[in-house]
Amino acid sequence: MSRNKSLLTAANIAFARRHWPTECSKDVLSKLRELTTTFSVSVMRGEVCLINGAWYVNNAGLMRIAQKRRCIGIHSRLLAQFCDAAQSRWVFKATVFRSHNSKGFTGYGDADPTNVSPVVRGAEMRVAETRAVNRALRKAYGIGLCSVEELGWEPKSLGPSIPQRPSSVTNSNGNQNGSPRLRDRLCLLIRQHQLDANLVKAYAADSCGTPNLRDATREQIETFITNLADWATKDRAALLCKLNSYARSEEVTS
Repeated sequence: MSRNKSLLTAANIAFARRHWPTECSKDVLSKLRELTTTFSVSVMRGEVCLINGAWYVNNAGLMRIAQKRRCIGIHSRLLAQFCDAAQSRWVFKATVFRSHNSKGFTGYGDADPTNVSPVVRGAEMRVAETRAVNRALRKAYGIGLCSVEELGWEPKSLGPSIPQRPSSVTNSNGNQNGSPRLRDRLCLLIRQHQLDANLVKAYAADSCGTPNLRDATREQIETFITNLADWATKDRAALLCKLNSYARSEEVTS
């Protein structure tokens, strides 16, 4: 077991250094070693990810930890008194039972259009339940990391001293009618699902039918981001195979 953890730690550190070379400080790698030793999480499987110099676990990682610790069950229910279907606001309560004699560890999760990423708009109910389950799992197994799914969405806005331009004038990476920057949305998606940024850009340009991504229209990029998010959520393995085909194409052309 000790040897397996040592191998996993080495693999995690190598992967992190390769994918986040500018963010992998000594403290960041030290934290990764601690996480690997304690919970046996895998960066390669996307169970934890590095965002702005901090490690975040995700639902897949939490479920894997629960499975290894022989979690007995998870119960979740909708708290109707706090919900508003018309506003797409949902609140869930989840309870994790570590053993047959466990009284349970409870967590709450809420979601509405103001605190979820645009790529999952329309799925607020599922996001709320996932957040509740994640919080309950983190309590049950003493995991101090915030989960990726619990992160809210805070679109950048122009400061009061900067005059806003008419919404009809925008480029493919700018804001329009106060919506988040497309580049920010795509970067967040890449980080959440541990994708290769260069391969995603190549795939995006090909999907948009343009030599470079910067030549695509805003509508084309929005459509691509929506489809990429859906594919990454439903079948990440198939998406990785698709992206790897662009890596092979680059090798042939070079």
